[in-house]
Amino acid sequence: MTFPASSSFPSPFEAVILDHNGVTGVQPGIGQWEHLAALADWPAARLSEFQKLFWSRREAYDAGAVSTFEFWTGMVRDARPLNGTLVEELSAMDVSMWIRTDPAVLDVLYATRSAWNVPMVMLSNAPLCVADALDRSPWRRDLMSEAVFSARLGLNKPDHGAYEAALAAAGSPDPRRTLFVDDRRENCAAAAALGLATLHYQGDAADLARRLSQGSSGPIAAPARLAAEAALS
Repeated sequence: MTFPASSSFPSPFEAVILDHNGVTGVQPGIGQWEHLAALADWPAARLSEFQKLFWSRREAYDAGAVSTFEFWTGMVRDARPLNGTLVEELSAMDVSMWIRTDPAVLDVLYATRSAWNVPMVMLSNAPLCVADALDRSPWRRDLMSEAVFSARLGLNKPDHGAYEAALAAAGSPDPRRTLFVDDRRENCAAAAALGLATLHYQGDAADLARRLSQGSSGPIAAPARLAAEAALS
């Protein structure tokens, strides 16, 4: 995809660093969780128990400290043996849960890129299988100058090293003129401690458009539906 010439107005930011899940990506639905749990032989009535176990093991997996096989070991109930085929099925379903995108957010980012063409970098806690899938996505290649994933770094947000790696990937912009967007408050707090401007994103694409335009005499033109939402807020 090609972008129009940059706006004559200066961008308020030298770079933008964005989380994926909860920002560019949407959270998995209950049906997806139930499907994943069923593959691991967990009954629907015990879904919350499955999810608790899933998240207790996820940090190490996101950081690349354990393999896909190791992550799923202990996740599958005794009724089914863990084998390569089952691991592939579980991993494929897991990946599909985390790569869905929010079209409204992508609209805002494409508008931003068209206006100013500033570097955008994805900074996401994600295992290698999810990172590879996102890297293959056309929108990721179109919008993001680079992508920094925890499993490749060997550490997760909110470790300061993750933000430093993302700043380096963005071309070492001034942190004070770099916007970091994440749906987790603790990740935003860590970025702010390093001097980055932050947006604790809570699902409002119009709010993202406003924050990206903050400080500029020529705000980006968000899609019409987002402009209407902003006018009513």
